[in-house]
Amino acid sequence: MDPWKGRDILSIRDFSRADIESVLEAARKAMPIAQGAKTSRSLDGKVLSAMFFEPSTRTRLSFESAMQRLGGRVIGFASPEGTSIQKGETLADTVRMVESYSDVIVLRHPQEGAARLAADFSSRPVINAGDGAGQHPTQTLQDLYTIWEGRGAIEGQTIALVGDLKYGRTVHSLAFALALFGAPLILVSPPELEMPWEIVEGLKETGIPLQATHRLEDVVRAADVLYVTRIQKERFPDPQEYSRVADSYRVDLPLLREAKKDLMIMHPLPRVAEIDPAVDATSHAAYFRQAFNGVPVRMALLEMVLGVRG
Repeated sequence: MDPWKGRDILSIRDFSRADIESVLEAARKAMPIAQGAKTSRSLDGKVLSAMFFEPSTRTRLSFESAMQRLGGRVIGFASPEGTSIQKGETLADTVRMVESYSDVIVLRHPQEGAARLAADFSSRPVINAGDGAGQHPTQTLQDLYTIWEGRGAIEGQTIALVGDLKYGRTVHSLAFALALFGAPLILVSPPELEMPWEIVEGLKETGIPLQATHRLEDVVRAADVLYVTRIQKERFPDPQEYSRVADSYRVDLPLLREAKKDLMIMHPLPRVAEIDPAVDATSHAAYFRQAFNGVPVRMALLEMVLGVRG
């Protein structure tokens, strides 16, 4: 029996290290198809329902690209406007309806826990494409793939997580996944945006080397990977709190004079002002490659949960 077929992809914390390595290996095999160098019809006749209750560019388009590269089709919506949700339909009822039209559901929702709720009401596999400040497991997997491919390994790499560590769902998921590989972590944030206490305690329990600082300058020499995040205005309940921390960090060329020559700079995008566009032309910049890597990773996951191995 295939343990992946029909599996919900809700949280990276549901994954073992072996699970993650299986996805990374499958994504590597899918890369030529993602790049258009090869073709595949492995998901011919399959339909993906994309339910996006929040704005998305990279996640939504990469899922659509992944499905179509494998010969499948995509239906769904990019915002709740114009749907029956506007008439008061519950998420549970919407999911029950949508599952009858498709083979797999991809859900992005502003409320933490929405994907797990959807999975409870769906007989089709549900893939969490981000739920509020909670989990974004496919983003984490593409981040791990980018490190794995770019650095040759994940274990032994010193990763600095920079920026909004309080509200940033990408760093919440990524921190736990990196801990599975024993990667040393450095947490860099303003005092108001430190990693939540319960996540820090969970990381400490894994025994990985863990540091925290408020100064980006303190870590740039030691880091192998600088994972920079946007200060997320939409997550702040208080606009004044946002304005106090909006421009806390900026990665620019003067800062990188102190960095290792092979430092990798990542960002889940979109960026605002936290990375100078001049950095794009350097060998450090990996964020656009990171964005593309969402396609082979999501291709791998779609084949796995639909019980098709390419």
